[in-house]
Amino acid sequence: MASQVASPSASLHTTSSSTTLSTPALSPSSPTQLSPDDLELLAKLEEQNRLLETDSKSLRSVNGSRRNSGSSLVSSSSASSNLSHLEEDSWILWGRIVNEWEDVRKKKEKQVKELVRKGIPHHFRAIVWQLLCSAQSMPIKDQYSELLKMTSPCEKLIRRDIARTYPEHDFFKEKDSLGQEVLFNVMKAYSLVDREVGYCQGSAFIVGLLLMQMPEEEAFCVFVKLMQDYRLRELFKPSMAELGLCMYQFECMIQEHLPELYVHFQSQSFHTSMYASSWFLTIFLTTFPLPIATRIFDIFMSEGLEIVFRVGLALLQMNQAELLQLDMEGMLQHFQKVIPHQFDSGPDKLIQASYQVKYNAKKMKKLEKEYTTIKTKEMEEQVEIKRLRTENRLLKQRIETLEKESASLADRLIQGQVTRAQEAEENYLIKRELATIKQQSDEAITKLEQAENTIRELQHQQQWHKCSSRYSEDFVLQLEKELVQARLSEAESHCALKEMQDKVLEMEKRNSSLPDEENVARLQEELIAVKLREAEALMGLKELRQQVKDLEEHWQRHLARTTGRWKDPPRKNTVNELQDELMTVRLREAETQAELKETKQRMMEMETQSQINNNHLRRAEQEVTSLQGKVQYLSAQNKGLVAQLNEAKRRQAEIECKSKEEVMAVRLREADRIAAVAELQQHIAELEIQKEEGKIQGQLNNSDSNQYIRELKDQIAELHHESATAVWFLLDVRSSWKRRQASIKLQAKRSVSGR
Repeated sequence: MASQVASPSASLHTTSSSTTLSTPALSPSSPTQLSPDDLELLAKLEEQNRLLETDSKSLRSVNGSRRNSGSSLVSSSSASSNLSHLEEDSWILWGRIVNEWEDVRKKKEKQVKELVRKGIPHHFRAIVWQLLCSAQSMPIKDQYSELLKMTSPCEKLIRRDIARTYPEHDFFKEKDSLGQEVLFNVMKAYSLVDREVGYCQGSAFIVGLLLMQMPEEEAFCVFVKLMQDYRLRELFKPSMAELGLCMYQFECMIQEHLPELYVHFQSQSFHTSMYASSWFLTIFLTTFPLPIATRIFDIFMSEGLEIVFRVGLALLQMNQAELLQLDMEGMLQHFQKVIPHQFDSGPDKLIQASYQVKYNAKKMKKLEKEYTTIKTKEMEEQVEIKRLRTENRLLKQRIETLEKESASLADRLIQGQVTRAQEAEENYLIKRELATIKQQSDEAITKLEQAENTIRELQHQQQWHKCSSRYSEDFVLQLEKELVQARLSEAESHCALKEMQDKVLEMEKRNSSLPDEENVARLQEELIAVKLREAEALMGLKELRQQVKDLEEHWQRHLARTTGRWKDPPRKNTVNELQDELMTVRLREAETQAELKETKQRMMEMETQSQINNNHLRRAEQEVTSLQGKVQYLSAQNKGLVAQLNEAKRRQAEIECKSKEEVMAVRLREADRIAAVAELQQHIAELEIQKEEGKIQGQLNNSDSNQYIRELKDQIAELHHESATAVWFLLDVRSSWKRRQASIKLQAKRSVSGR
């Protein structure tokens, strides 16, 4: 029997007919088949089993003063020869647990937890770890050899960190040794199985500890199970969201249990992740020596991450006085150099202190919900910030476009105003020149009238002096002076007329370049008025030309009548020449008047055209003003529509947020119901176990336990009824939640379509 217990690999495949921990492996009714030592050992075991059945807490006295479980990590060849009496009992007990694992795990779970807290013997650690995480028969074990033939993208990173994993341990410290090779194989195989996680620093220490206890295939299976069922996969994901949750929960525990230390950490900006992240990522394997870390890992395999919270808070409680006296750098040095060597004598003190820490699972779930809510709000705020930044960028682009359009409109308006000012200035200059020309024309007309009066006087004098043969020299000189003045005024009139013609041509060109407008009625009226004035001017011009023509004919007749009367005396010839020149001047004066009337007609046309252009400009300004009003109205309308759109988006976001909150509340209620159902099922299982124990105890005591069994059956029936009621209520909550979610989506669609 000793050989059976001492071999864990053989005990994994051994089956036993016993159903509980208290049933011995061999029947005591056959003493002839056993040696005296075996009989004595069986008597001790049955005594211990009776103690266990009467009080489950008596398991703590089974191991007595057990030796340190980690002391056999380096050398295990001589462990069996130096066992004490109590250690031998512990080995026998663990051998029996391994052989009857399924029954023991169901019926004696609390006792197994107590034994694990006291430490698993080194030779049983490999098989017990596999049994605790249910990794003894995994299908992925057959794929391990195929995974090693594949190529992983994380191989360089794994090779780089292999030498940093347990650098002082004999199994891993030599380069390209067996330990480093098998560690590389396991890490590579897992990076191929779980490509989302791949390889993360810190996980190699856990794999290294597993390889110290078991072959690489079993270590790979246990590591896969740990990653899947012990929250390690969430810790090692690239986002490390689970690590943030653990830091938040641990920080809240510090705030509750150690408020002074929490305030000191906050004042020194000493964040929890600076010292506690490695505790959760490596389960204290990089903090404590291997014997202590392995004891903590035993409990982790049995109870999960709860032991990390307990041990971490116990460490802070033990070192609170020293930490309160240190600054941030001193605290870092204390965590790195002092704390790892505080428990070299043994981890029992630390484990006892950790189980004195108050750990509330429900409160931890509440903190998890709070952390999820905080992260959800942060994500929503980040999404909202991104949306606002996008809208801000679009609004900036829109503002830049509007500013460019406004600048171009302002440039066009300024250019139009400048053009109008230039045209107004040119019109003013032309009007001044026209006024000057009118004045010159009036002066020329006055001079022509004076000349006509002089001619009349000369004619009168000629008639009066017909009989006389001589003219005075003063009269001739006076006529010559008047002739010179008339010629000068004629030359000036010609120059002014030419300048006016040039300006009129230039104004015609400018007027021809001005744009036509769509107001046809006003243009037709103006055109009719211009044509009427033009017709009047043409009639006056025709009358003037007819007068000139009549005057020329009269002059020709006069010359024909007076040709024979004039004689050769020089004074007569001079008078005749003067008369001829006077008549020529009168003719030219008539022509000048005709041209002056044409110029006036042109000026009238120019003024009309200028008036038309002014009307065009006025209408253009009115159109520009109306367009600006329309632009302002449209921009105001656009702002209103944008505000309505933003309001609709805000309402939609509020509806979605309410929907999310309701979904979260329904999920939380569903989770609570599931937890309640699980607790009820656990209670049912415990009652069934109590029922079985009651049957066995009734058989052992030879007493009637029917009444007790009936009571247990009644309790089990009531719990089944409560479980069914909870399940029905959970289904009802799910259906109501689905209906509520559909109605919220329909309401959101209606509000969006209505907007």
